[in-house]
Amino acid sequence: MHSSSTMLRLISVAAFSSMASMRVCDPMLVTLSQEFHVTTGDASAVIAAFAVAYGVLQLFYGPLGDRFGKVRVIIGATFACAVFSAVTALAPTLPVLVVSRAFMGAAAAGIIPLSMAWIGDSVAYEQRQETLARLMVATVSGMMAGQWFGGFAVEALGWRWAFAVLSVLFLTAATLLLRQMRATVAGAAAAGDHPAEPAAFSLPAYLATTGRLLRMPRVRWVLAIVAVEGALGFGTMAFVPARMVDGFGLSPSAAGGVMVLYGVGGLVYSLMARRWLAMLGEKGLALLGATMIGGGLLLLAWAPLVPLAVLGCFSAGLGFYMLHNTLQVQATQMAPEARGTAVTLFACLLFLGQSLGVLAVAASVDRGWIAQVFSIAAVCVVVLGVLVSRKVKGRVPQTAAV
Repeated sequence: MHSSSTMLRLISVAAFSSMASMRVCDPMLVTLSQEFHVTTGDASAVIAAFAVAYGVLQLFYGPLGDRFGKVRVIIGATFACAVFSAVTALAPTLPVLVVSRAFMGAAAAGIIPLSMAWIGDSVAYEQRQETLARLMVATVSGMMAGQWFGGFAVEALGWRWAFAVLSVLFLTAATLLLRQMRATVAGAAAAGDHPAEPAAFSLPAYLATTGRLLRMPRVRWVLAIVAVEGALGFGTMAFVPARMVDGFGLSPSAAGGVMVLYGVGGLVYSLMARRWLAMLGEKGLALLGATMIGGGLLLLAWAPLVPLAVLGCFSAGLGFYMLHNTLQVQATQMAPEARGTAVTLFACLLFLGQSLGVLAVAASVDRGWIAQVFSIAAVCVVVLGVLVSRKVKGRVPQTAAV
């Protein structure tokens, strides 16, 4: 038990770094567009490239996690993130920066989804939402740190330093995880516990498993919903710092600070998840979360004053994690016999949806339509919340009420 708790904490360090790397470019878009003499929409390719690679590579990491062990793959992915973060810091042109960001996304793809799958393997369903919420504390904190530090680095250090610092964080996380895994294996060997060798990877078997999953109505429903959620939620929120800079005249560091409140909303949910799950159940969390996202997006689109836009950012963050955590639980349960593959399919669709959302909103930014797109997304996400609330379980896990 102590070993599992320690492993969860160290996996959380890797997840923190992964999410920081994902969001670090959000407050940099205006600065990157100026440095490389392109539009803000063109500069957003650094976000879309990460998201596309992150999503597609889930299909690769799923079977790797099932074959070699989820923790081993997480460690390898974290080491790779350290390398590619250092390479990104040295990118001389925007095309090189976009490609290096894609490699960062490809490496980071093996961390958070496999961490979710590891929790699914190790934690009973009744405690799983609470445990995933604990992991979410790390991911939300990483998002907050990445968004703030991205803006701070632009003004105080230069944007390249943000990626240099991330490289050090990834290297630290990978080293600690490797040490803990070796200690766990040595302890198990000393106790005479020898885990069974996993079956050799077979591409035909993997494709057959994936095909079987995609034929399951519940799996198709979860994957479709999370793709739309990614486009509406992550796709729009990637442009909030640009909205705060261009629409309200804030500095990049101040805009990054505003985006921290999106993460604060998620952190509040993470800390209160057990109590709110007991009060509202999964249906209530999904519906209330979608409503809060919609209200937050409308404030960000039309608020005449900065404080109201700030409130909208907090509301959208709190609501997003209410809705998304509910979908995460569905992902861990939709195919328990092939959880690694199922969860990575979930992440694949989430980030492919995000990348499509980023591309769509990028076109609106360059045409001055960002407020209208935010408003459309607000309506659509409320509809999405209603659909989710009708599908998830209405019961409240008994352990959540204590």
